[in-house]
Amino acid sequence: MRKFLTRTAAAFVAATLAFSPLAAKAPAAKPAMWKLSDKDTTIYLFGTIHLLPKGTEWRTAKFNQAAISASDLVVETVIDEANPAAAAQAMMRMAVSPNLPPLLDRVPADKRTALSAVATKSGVPMAVLDKLETWAGAFILLGVTMKELGLDPASGVETSLKTEFTTAKKPIGQLETNAEQFGFFDTLPEAAQRKFLESVLDDPAKGRAQFAEMLGVWTRGDVNAMGEAFNRELADSPDLRENLLRKRNANWNVWLQRRLAQPGTTMVAVGAGHLAGDDSVINMLKKSGYKVKRVQ
Repeated sequence: MRKFLTRTAAAFVAATLAFSPLAAKAPAAKPAMWKLSDKDTTIYLFGTIHLLPKGTEWRTAKFNQAAISASDLVVETVIDEANPAAAAQAMMRMAVSPNLPPLLDRVPADKRTALSAVATKSGVPMAVLDKLETWAGAFILLGVTMKELGLDPASGVETSLKTEFTTAKKPIGQLETNAEQFGFFDTLPEAAQRKFLESVLDDPAKGRAQFAEMLGVWTRGDVNAMGEAFNRELADSPDLRENLLRKRNANWNVWLQRRLAQPGTTMVAVGAGHLAGDDSVINMLKKSGYKVKRVQ
């Protein structure tokens, strides 16, 4: 059973590890980018959308110049695309627990039909999903939703950048290991995990409209609107906001301050929601006394 679960998770983990909902067609983009620097260090902070519709144009001449100047790339977490089972195993070590209630019993009655339908499309037997903690079941089903709505993992910002930096023989680092990132979900209270699962079951039309809004504000580089659009779902759950946003942003704030002690130029690419809003990395850096300049 564990081998089956690991294979199942591996099928979806590359698309779902860095959570980003749904898809829409985008115009040419000019997403926000900042520069954190001192006398011998430059860090470009770029807000991404992890998965995009195929053919989305998001690069600019200014961004390309920053990427070329960077000696390395740092992303939220690195998934080994050649061996996604490694990330899946990290997930499964946390995901399986004994004596869990059926997954259907973990959502309100009016969501159970939707849950059954998505589970059927996933090809994963409900008996298998029942053995997963709620957050992990949500991850498996989220992969199905993303695929149905036209997201292309190969078109995501991080995927493109990792290919580019690998080709240039520039190192790629991470702010969190796969296990650390999954751990933020695994330590959520059950009520928050169930909110996450319910969000995966939202009506597709609603999801498309939400992502169209997100993609639009990201495209325009409208940071104020981005903070609202990207983090709206977290507003209803203090636990989700604490674990998935504020706590991680605080960790990255410390990492960036330490990175400033090392000379050179680096590019840090993380989900755009982490760089917008009251609890953003940008605001945390400013509150810590650092000057962060918007350069795009």
